[in-house]
Amino acid sequence: MSTKILVVDDEKLIVKGLKFSLLQEGYEVDCAYDGAAALEMAKNTEYDLVLLDVMLPEYTGFEVCQMIREFSNMPIIMLTAKGDDMDKILGLDYGADDYITKPFNILEVKARIKAIIRRTRKAPAAAPEHAARITVKDLTIDCDSRRVNVAGREINLTAKEFDLLELLMSHPNKVYSREKLLDAVWGSHHHNPGDVRTVDVHVRRLREKLEENPGEPTYIHTKWGVGYYFQA
Repeated sequence: MSTKILVVDDEKLIVKGLKFSLLQEGYEVDCAYDGAAALEMAKNTEYDLVLLDVMLPEYTGFEVCQMIREFSNMPIIMLTAKGDDMDKILGLDYGADDYITKPFNILEVKARIKAIIRRTRKAPAAAPEHAARITVKDLTIDCDSRRVNVAGREINLTAKEFDLLELLMSHPNKVYSREKLLDAVWGSHHHNPGDVRTVDVHVRRLREKLEENPGEPTYIHTKWGVGYYFQA
């Protein structure tokens, strides 16, 4: 099964370089140079991953990300030329799975892509009865099909949201620091002090999706001054 990637950037030299490198890896690559074209292509094709620049004509990358999240959970990596933490957090708030700051190393880009695709590949549909499930109260996750249900209602999570929830549910009542969660879910390349806020954003989004009252969570709890844990 081929892997399809959409590369979106208004700088044609960057797109050309990314496309060349990704084609060498055996990926199928489509390209778009503005937000409107990117959105239309994402509506017509279920990509395995989208590399999405923040600064785009027509729609910004944040707007495209938000609109894609209205109809798909395809993984999205934001590309930003700014080192400002707020840009990164805004991208994650709109539903991005990860971000890379320009100028980037193409080896790092390919490593991030491989990691996300490896985690989001669904198990073959031939044997769903063998899916590993974890159920706590009204919440059930299927680790093979990567599906989540709360009280019988399916909840759509992004790739990183699922990875974070799966890790916490697999180790109930174990308190993880934000740094440990960042390493486990996003990888050791996140070392800047502001990066731990990535975890806070994802925990908040999970609570909004899973909880009746996100302000008084049932599942993911905060251990003040330490980190987060899943209460069994």
